[in-house]
Amino acid sequence: MRRVVITGLGALTPIGEDVDSFWEALKSGKSGAAPITKFNTEKFKAKFACELKNFNALDFFDRKEVRKYDPFSQYALVSSDQAILDAEIDFETIDRTRAGVIWGSGNGGIQTFQDQMKEFCEGDGTPRFTPYFIPRILVDIASGIISIKHGLQGVNFCPVSACATSNTALIEAFNYIKWDKADLIISGGSEAAINEASMGGFASARALSTKNDSPETASMPFDVERDGFVMGEGAGALIVEEYEHALKRGAKIYAEIVGGGMAADAYHLTGTHPEGEGAVLGMREAMREAGLGPDDIDYINMHATSTPLGDKSELIAAERVFGSDSKVTISATKSMTGHLLGAAGAIEAIACVKILQHDFIPATINTKNIEPDFADLFDFPIGIEGRSKTVNYAMSNTFGFGGHIASLIVKKYKGKNER
Repeated sequence: MRRVVITGLGALTPIGEDVDSFWEALKSGKSGAAPITKFNTEKFKAKFACELKNFNALDFFDRKEVRKYDPFSQYALVSSDQAILDAEIDFETIDRTRAGVIWGSGNGGIQTFQDQMKEFCEGDGTPRFTPYFIPRILVDIASGIISIKHGLQGVNFCPVSACATSNTALIEAFNYIKWDKADLIISGGSEAAINEASMGGFASARALSTKNDSPETASMPFDVERDGFVMGEGAGALIVEEYEHALKRGAKIYAEIVGGGMAADAYHLTGTHPEGEGAVLGMREAMREAGLGPDDIDYINMHATSTPLGDKSELIAAERVFGSDSKVTISATKSMTGHLLGAAGAIEAIACVKILQHDFIPATINTKNIEPDFADLFDFPIGIEGRSKTVNYAMSNTFGFGGHIASLIVKKYKGKNER
């Protein structure tokens, strides 16, 4: 079976707009939550989110390009360019028919859709839509734009599995390379959903935290006082590559992808199964493919969005998979980044890669009182201080509305002589 490695990283997040600053913020326990600046929140239940702090599209695109691309596509291009640069890829020297893009988003161009419909409804009924309206809103357009920019003619598509989307994209990239259908794939996800429609919709579903008096502490996964997730935005990009292909071009290798598990709760439109049925299946399948047992996993980046039911069901699932005397360390980086929806899996996979690289696990900030039935079952770094620990295998969980489950396992890379 062909081995699959990660050779480049790019990140555009609410706590750092490149990989190094993202990692430093994770280590220091920095919160990205603050009052929303993008629109007037006076009448909204949730008035805060984890926005990108310094992003200006005109720093990366000319005005004509800005008109073409919804923010989620802009984020995709910026983060994927970071990853390409990091991987030192010269597209002139590789087979572009064997290089592709598998990129996801949960909502696509929701900002464009909202803005254009608002303009139409407030007008005189004359349709004055931009000619870029349809391509801007298409959820698959980011993967197309990336491939067009770099002339990549290999596999190109967009999986959509709500908040499991970019983990699904990474698992698909892993599969296509493993199956010898590609040698190199740009994979990840992007999301730009901090707007009136998205915030209003998630609030109506009672999914968002309403701790408006203290945004920076509102995302508190596993805590008994958690009341919902904090919306985030941004993108994460990973260069996923066949091992020998990477060695041949002298690429640095960050980590190896060794397993991916996808499953379904088959239970509820928006809620996770109370016994974590799908999560159990996804984690077990990822470990089966990797040839690992529960004792082999050193760290799990939990989906843990800070919702009352979701966090508990994932803890139940983890106990079912890893047992009641597990030594696995778990944390939730969403306590800092907020929930990037379809982009969550990508930035959390990057966090796992950095954890493998540095043997350091960031804490789950804001969390003080862990669900009492689980507080003694796992190793929970909480507060601000992270923890040094040798991590050889890391798992990243993502779950999406509709019952979608995607679990990814990455392995520390120790050199070409180590299998």
